[in-house]
Amino acid sequence: MKFTRADFPDGFLFGAATAAYQIEGHSFGGAGPTHWDTFAKGPGNVVRAEDGAIACDHYHRYGEDLDLLRDAGMDAYRFSTSWARVMPDGRTVNPAGLDFYDRLVDAMLERGLKPFQTLYHWELPSALADKGGWMNRDTAEYFGDFTDVITDRIGDRVTSIATINEPWCVAYLSHFLGHHAPGLRDIRAAARAMHHITLAHGIGLSRLRAKGMENCGIVLNFAHTEPADDSAGAARAATRQDAINNRWFIEAITKGTYPAEALEGFGPHMPAGWQDDMALISQPMDFLGVNYYTREMVTTDQGAPWPQITGSAGPGDKTQMGWEIYPDGLREVLVRMARDYVGDLPIYVTENGMAWDDTVENGAVYDPVRTAFVSDHFMAAKQAIAEGANVQGFFYWSLLDNYEWAFGYEKRFGMVHVDFDTLKRTPKASYHALKSAISR
Repeated sequence: MKFTRADFPDGFLFGAATAAYQIEGHSFGGAGPTHWDTFAKGPGNVVRAEDGAIACDHYHRYGEDLDLLRDAGMDAYRFSTSWARVMPDGRTVNPAGLDFYDRLVDAMLERGLKPFQTLYHWELPSALADKGGWMNRDTAEYFGDFTDVITDRIGDRVTSIATINEPWCVAYLSHFLGHHAPGLRDIRAAARAMHHITLAHGIGLSRLRAKGMENCGIVLNFAHTEPADDSAGAARAATRQDAINNRWFIEAITKGTYPAEALEGFGPHMPAGWQDDMALISQPMDFLGVNYYTREMVTTDQGAPWPQITGSAGPGDKTQMGWEIYPDGLREVLVRMARDYVGDLPIYVTENGMAWDDTVENGAVYDPVRTAFVSDHFMAAKQAIAEGANVQGFFYWSLLDNYEWAFGYEKRFGMVHVDFDTLKRTPKASYHALKSAISR
């Protein structure tokens, strides 16, 4: 690695991230069915129709996994709490679910790890999906109730709470592009989901504030977006793509508006009276979580429906996902967020990582591409700090190889290899390299 802990400000947090449905094993502990369980059963939706029933069995092996974080010298752990585990039908409390997260947070603290909680990372209870899911405004209110229940149990011990992870994926990727559950390709459904998931953030934040909670924010995903060529059409496509993918949520949350370029398509399909929600949505928060993986090169496709955009990966080296490795995009996003939206508000890199076809050889995993990826992206964050962004921590995605949603167990993002037959954990070379870099 090209950096050490001393290259970052005092108090900078080094950590790794996971998500509940991707690692816990949703068949354990009385968790209820989710729209991912049923989406995975649809033809062609998920590689080999795999789901999160067992995943990494973190439900039973969390102690071993937290030991990996501690032993690497990590300061913090970003985890999520499954709505369907805590409230299997979205409304009724499952005591075993609360007990699990009670044990989990205590185990983090016992190992000196700061718990960074995300309330919602995509596992919508099926009972709420049956009522329209994020197309239904009531789901945002029910999310507020879930916020109350889980916060009453563990809120006294968590360092930080993010309301929603990647609302763009919850809404646009899932309701317009159809790649994630519920797998819709419908502009009306997408427009309503785009607003209701943002409203859920506002409602959740209000519930947290009513309990006196601090260090509350949201986690948004960003891609560095550029025109694919010098044409006017490509420039228009980049502006529109940026409005949909990057500006929609951050402008709603920090400015109380949605970008005009996105409303050109979504406006006629938005729920009635959506403007009345913007004050609630844009109430002050305490931090911004930034997820960044790659850049997008886009141009106009006149033969396609709105937004008439076609995209491609940039020319650089690619990950197992086919995403271009472009560290400078992280620097640009962090600087942009500070300059244009949040000022001196704390920013955390809440996800950044890469998938690779890792294999265990002679009891070890050699992943030099990931080691270089991690080093270069940490250096990009360091440069963003030098340019004025108040970046206070960096969480690698992910601690473990896990259930990678529509890609099943095929794509490996972890610093720790998981054999999904035996569930054996094997720290990769990148894990050991980061451990050495951040050692005190």
